[in-house]
Amino acid sequence: MKIYESPSIRNIAVVGHAHAGKTSLVAAMLFTAGSTPRLGRVDEGSTVTDHDEEEVARRMTLSTSVAYAEWTKGNDKVKINILDTPGFNMFVHEAKAAMIPAESVVVVVDGVSGVEVITERTWGYAEEFELPRIIVASRMDRDRADASRTLESLIGAFGRQVIPIQLPIGAEKGLTGVVDLLRMKAYTYTLAGDGKGKEGPIPDNLAEAAKKGHEAIVELVAEGNDELMQEFFDTGTIPDDHLVAGLRAAIVAHKIFPVLYTSGLGNLGVDQLLNFIAEFSPAPVERPPVKDTPLAPGEPVEHHVTDAESLTMQVFKTISDPFAGHISFFKVFSGSVKNDAAVQNYTRTASEKFAHLSIMQGKTAVPVTELHAGDIGAIAKLKNTLTGDTLGDKAHPVAYPVISYPEPAITFAIEPKTRADEDKLANGLHKLMEEDQMVRFFRDQQTKEFLIAGTGEQHIEVIVSKLKKRYNTEVVLKAPKVPYRETIRGKADVQGKHKKQSGGHGQYGDCKIKMEPLPRGGNFEFVNDIFGGAVPKNYIPAIEKGIVEAAERGFLAGFPVVDFRVILYDGSYHDVDSNELSFKTAGRIAFRKAMEQAKPTLLEPVMHVEITVPEEFAGAIMGDLNSRRGRIQGMDNKGHNTIVKAEVPMSEMLTYGVELTSMTQGRGTFHMEMAHYDVVPSAIQEKIVATAKAERGELVEVEE
Repeated sequence: MKIYESPSIRNIAVVGHAHAGKTSLVAAMLFTAGSTPRLGRVDEGSTVTDHDEEEVARRMTLSTSVAYAEWTKGNDKVKINILDTPGFNMFVHEAKAAMIPAESVVVVVDGVSGVEVITERTWGYAEEFELPRIIVASRMDRDRADASRTLESLIGAFGRQVIPIQLPIGAEKGLTGVVDLLRMKAYTYTLAGDGKGKEGPIPDNLAEAAKKGHEAIVELVAEGNDELMQEFFDTGTIPDDHLVAGLRAAIVAHKIFPVLYTSGLGNLGVDQLLNFIAEFSPAPVERPPVKDTPLAPGEPVEHHVTDAESLTMQVFKTISDPFAGHISFFKVFSGSVKNDAAVQNYTRTASEKFAHLSIMQGKTAVPVTELHAGDIGAIAKLKNTLTGDTLGDKAHPVAYPVISYPEPAITFAIEPKTRADEDKLANGLHKLMEEDQMVRFFRDQQTKEFLIAGTGEQHIEVIVSKLKKRYNTEVVLKAPKVPYRETIRGKADVQGKHKKQSGGHGQYGDCKIKMEPLPRGGNFEFVNDIFGGAVPKNYIPAIEKGIVEAAERGFLAGFPVVDFRVILYDGSYHDVDSNELSFKTAGRIAFRKAMEQAKPTLLEPVMHVEITVPEEFAGAIMGDLNSRRGRIQGMDNKGHNTIVKAEVPMSEMLTYGVELTSMTQGRGTFHMEMAHYDVVPSAIQEKIVATAKAERGELVEVEE
């Protein structure tokens, strides 16, 4: 494998809505460039970038895959690193992570559907990372594919900086080629052929449209460049070499977003796309300097993408292969790395050995001896490195910023099917969590359940399927329990007496307590107010323990009792029959009696929720929150989005992510965290208590 210097590398993230044709387009790029012997197809499971068995079975991209194509344009040979990303809402976080190593983004839109929800979402990610964008209208040979309608959709969504660089020749099944509006040439193809266009004259029926298209490019390029504007005024046009340079500068500065037309399955226009990427997409050396996060007090340091600086790189993806182990994908941001290099993981303060350095062609590792600044590589079996970690030269420690991911949208309780599955569950899930940053696995300390959280039901289904196929672990998913609490609203004054005589030594414990509520968050307080030795000091901890244990088991519905104070003020004992167990039982009896008098009630967790939606959905979102017993706390505007802040009971938010996606066509996001506990309305409380008793198959009874 040829080693490429930084100026000859292009890193592109291919993004867009599901079924827009991204993976088919990447397959055509690899075939046209000679990287694969035949044109891969998603429906046959033969594409390079959809190689995971789940992706093949479901015929959809589930995680970012890396491939490369070597392409020669003129005298320049470049290596194009391609990151093929998912377009489904539940997996689109992978597209955001793919923008860490990319210098430009290829936004793929379907020639029939135009701009869709995830097109806008991934466009927003590219704006956040300040990356240039090349728009590709793919699947132009489909029935009802329409270039003018697609362009209208793009300009409506992203503004007048969107401009076609090509015109399609023919339409739908009659698509035969494209016109290059920049250099005014036409290229015709054989559908599903080798992808190499045949240059020829522009068809007569497109001559006028091509002329107008070329003039529109000239005007838009001149508009953003004073020198070109003056040249345009003086001569009425701009020479081709000046136009190309001006267009490239505008694309790199993300001031112009060019549109090209292709068919991935038909392998049409793909060579022109590769030419365009090679010529107009920025090389890593043109990337603005990357700022680190200081590891010691001080200002962030800028790192230029150049071999001249010390080695720094960041892991942007990890996959866990049952056979090869961990494979870490990384971008070299500065310096160069060679095979068998010893590097430092600054994030975890650990040393790593880079044995068997490689670049990935889908699932195939291609060995290389070194990688230069700006290149993307992979390394297997690093011991202490995870996604987001920064590595490099031990003498110059740095840390690059990591991506913040949204809150998981859905949570399930997870149970292993058998004891054998139980032993393997945690290990398998932790490996999948290292691979997918949006998977969460944790134990709820309150309900004692193991919980798994993800971006949606299909996301969790994929994780469960991977557990079974990769790690032979089968699980059952259930709806998670809401961690309700019980408390009191009134006071009580009771006696708890335990007396048992059955021959020999008996049991005797007697205590009198007062119970009263504490402010929310007060938990539990025990006050010893005994005078005169009515209860010996050594038995008092047993009374408290009995009350604490009874409070853990709950009174109304089996949920822990909180926010109450117990005052022990009197009692009695027997010289022979009293012991710790007797007083512990007496404390438990006293607690039960006190709960009967003290107006017990249920508390529910209330979440602080922040929801970001396009402004046109704000009214519907607030109405929905009100129906969920939410209390609106305020609203902020950020660009075209509205941020709604509210407090909503957790029980109403368990499946909110799925419903928010439905309400906002996938354009809304939310974040929530625990705020406080509040009293459950009586009508709802009755249902919760009845359900809890039915689940336990018993009624809560008072001990006597």
